[in-house]
Order: sequence, then C-alpha cells, then structure tokens
Amino acid sequence: MGMIMAVSFTRYGRLYYLDPGGHSPKVGDKVLVPTDAGPEVAECVWAPQYSSEDIGGLPVCGGIAGDDHLARDESNKRRRAEARSVSKRLIKRHTLPMKVVGVDYLDKDNVYTVYFSAPHRVDFRALVRDLARNLRARVELRQIGPRDEARLQGGIGPCGRDLCCATFLKDFEPVSVRMAKDQDLPVNPLRIAGACGRLMCCLKYEHPLYVETRYRMPRAGSRVSTPQGDGTVVGHNVPSDTVMVRLDDGGRRCACPSASVCSPRQQHEKMYGPEGGNPEG
Repeated sequence: MGMIMAVSFTRYGRLYYLDPGGHSPKVGDKVLVPTDAGPEVAECVWAPQYSSEDIGGLPVCGGIAGDDHLARDESNKRRRAEARSVSKRLIKRHTLPMKVVGVDYLDKDNVYTVYFSAPHRVDFRALVRDLARNLRARVELRQIGPRDEARLQGGIGPCGRDLCCATFLKDFEPVSVRMAKDQDLPVNPLRIAGACGRLMCCLKYEHPLYVETRYRMPRAGSRVSTPQGDGTVVGHNVPSDTVMVRLDDGGRRCACPSASVCSPRQQHEKMYGPEGGNPEG
C-alpha cells in the first residue's frame, strides 16, 4: 500500500502516475515530473491518494513548479508552436504529402522532433535542411502510424469520451476482428473502428468475459428448462448474464438468468432446495 498521484502534460492528455514523494499538490497545481531531459512541468489531475495495490517503482514528484520552471515551460511551448507553423509552411513549399501531428523540443540540446503522418515513405532530406536553417536548431523528423497519430492529436471516440490511447493506455495491444465476432458485434468498419481508422482498443476490454461465458452458458440451439417452461436457447446477453430462450409453449421468448438454466444449478436446487439448505435439516 502506498500513495499515488496522476499528472498530465496537456489538458485532457495522457495520464502519468507518480509517487507524491511527501508532497501534497492539489488538482490543478503545476508540479515537476522527472524525465530524461530533466524536470518537466505537468498539471496535477489526481491529488495524492492511498492505493491498495503494489505501486513500487513509480517516478517521484519533484514538488510544486517554481517561477523559473514555469517560465521555461512557457518558452518551450512557444518554440513548439513556432516549429509547427514553420514546418507546415515549408512542407507546403516543398509540396510533400506530409501532415504535422506533433512537435517536441529539447531545450537542453536545442533539438526539435517533428512527428508527421504520410501515405507512404517520404524523402524529406531537403525539408530537414530548410527546417534546421529556419529554426536555428537540429531537427529530426519521425513518421508515425494512424494509432500514434490519434494518440498525439487526441479527440473524442464513438462512445463520447476522450480517446483511451490519449488518456490512459500505455501500449497498443493487438485487436482482431475475431474479438468483434465473439461479442456479436457487426463486422462493419464504420461500427467497430476508432478515430484512427483501426479496430477500437476497447474491443479487447470485455473480450475475456465473452470467451469465459461461451463455455459457461448453454450454446445456441441447446434444449433447456427455465422457470417459465422448456425451450431452446436462441441467444445470449453477456453483460446482463442472461440467456434468451424461445419457449415451446407458444414460441414466445424470455430472458432468463444464466444460472437458472444451468444444469448443475438445477440439479443442486432439486437436491437441496432453492435456498441451498439441507431438506433433512
């Protein structure tokens, strides 16, 4: 058990977890976060709180940011904004099929990193020379894929919430169409694709539950006995843990708790009663 807090470098951006290290910042305070390039300024999103999980090894918060740190942070923000503007102008001048997604700036080494997306590999050697001359710094260009583009840009998903990749996901895990099929979702790209155009990361969240219930619930077409009579399984509703049954009596459908049509449960209740007690006791 220990203390944990969360910060974000951009408003509504990805969360990073820290050990408060004895500090007690409030939500909205600017704090220092240790990085490879030295302490950087971030905003406290979650105030320090106790966690029951083992959270050893987290970076330690460097305390409340001072005026000099805030001034450096504002200066770096202006430089990044300038680099984005210059990059867009020069890309247009060089007529390259590139889209600027994000810019990083390391003031210690005076190095800009410009992240861009493009439909194919691009020869940007002349562009780099122009950028370095205009920005008076060393410039690195990095091409990124659709998922990283969505992570850096942020946005709203089909669910109406901020994108998972831009807020809390640390890594992209593989997602397959099989996961959508297992959850009885329409295999329609417009319905199961995220803002990046790839399959939604959240398809993976509930997939283990669907795999588990596939073995636990009676299969479609199985004959079952329900509290409302005998019938045939025609579907499942995994989130509500119910089975859809078409009754022999009139063909109407009913939704039954999966436990009520589970054979071992029925045998148990037949022997011990619905309350689970011993009939002889």
